[in-house]
Amino acid sequence: MRPSRLVFCLAIFTTIAAAQTPAPADKYAAGRAVIADIEKIVTPNGIQETFETTLGGARQVVNVRGADKANPLLVFVHGGPGAVEMPIAWSFQRPWEDYFTVVQYDQRGAGRSYPLNDAAQIAGSMSIERYRDDAIELIEQLRSKYGQRKVVLLGHSWGSLVGLSVAARRPDLLFAYVGMGQIIDVREDERRGMAWTLEQARAHGNAAAVREIEALRPYPDSGPFTIDAADGWRKWAIPYGSLAAYRANADFYLRAPRLSPEYEPADIEAWDKGSALSVTTLWPRIADVSFLPLRKLDIPVVMLIGRHDHTTDAALAAEWMARLQAPKKATVWFEHSAHLPMIEEPGRTFAALLEHVLPLTADRPGKPGN
Repeated sequence: MRPSRLVFCLAIFTTIAAAQTPAPADKYAAGRAVIADIEKIVTPNGIQETFETTLGGARQVVNVRGADKANPLLVFVHGGPGAVEMPIAWSFQRPWEDYFTVVQYDQRGAGRSYPLNDAAQIAGSMSIERYRDDAIELIEQLRSKYGQRKVVLLGHSWGSLVGLSVAARRPDLLFAYVGMGQIIDVREDERRGMAWTLEQARAHGNAAAVREIEALRPYPDSGPFTIDAADGWRKWAIPYGSLAAYRANADFYLRAPRLSPEYEPADIEAWDKGSALSVTTLWPRIADVSFLPLRKLDIPVVMLIGRHDHTTDAALAAEWMARLQAPKKATVWFEHSAHLPMIEEPGRTFAALLEHVLPLTADRPGKPGN
């Protein structure tokens, strides 16, 4: 797999993917066992389970963790496309589980869900509408399975396209929507990201980067909307901190699955294959997805924005939030983060969930939790 193959989380580089495949002896097994023991949910009313379910005709893997089943559900829609969060969640999610029942799921064609379905059939079904409807079906299943009507939906990066689509179509299912690395308009995000990267390259005297990025034109305005073009500027943007602030790469994030209690070596291999399928199939299909015309939502919205995020443009998300009409809304800036605030500033992310999101799950008239 080439560098920067994943679009929004930009996850698996060739060298990292190779490094993530443990030797036959699986030298990380002991470390995973230690983390699994530390993270074990032992509270009397807690929940810790992983199961398969069928969403839109595709089998998908779901992981549910929380210290108290009475807590609101927080459904995390991962980025990518295909950049699953389940094997990374151990590094930041445990504090969330004292206040929310947190749900991670590997979307169709991604991660542990990849080998459960025929890849060719899944590829034919990949559209923003299908992922939206999968998420809606999952929420309905979770509400029934756990008897919990208080649901918060958190969409990260590519997952924010899915999440915001759900919030617009089925606000009755949610108490709040949370965007992180929010995509508002795919082409405009690409325009702004390329412009920022060119600015950085010129400031650093990087003539090769300037030439390569300018050669991508007329992308993203016209012509083929390809993953090669998207990768073509991002490979230069990442070293300038577009993905992780102050860092030239995201190795710290990409290596986390080695120690995940939820992922075995075979699952990491499936993650790599599913990522390639997802991003190459979906990227041309989402070129014209835009939420700029969406000016009103009937549920509270909280936007968590990394100040240095140029993977998905931070300013564009903030501008959209300023125009949005919603019962309640809050924009929370993370001054030392780019695209991954849950890892870059985990304490502040947790604090934002407690201060701005958890109060939105209180009982109130007209909501399904009452």
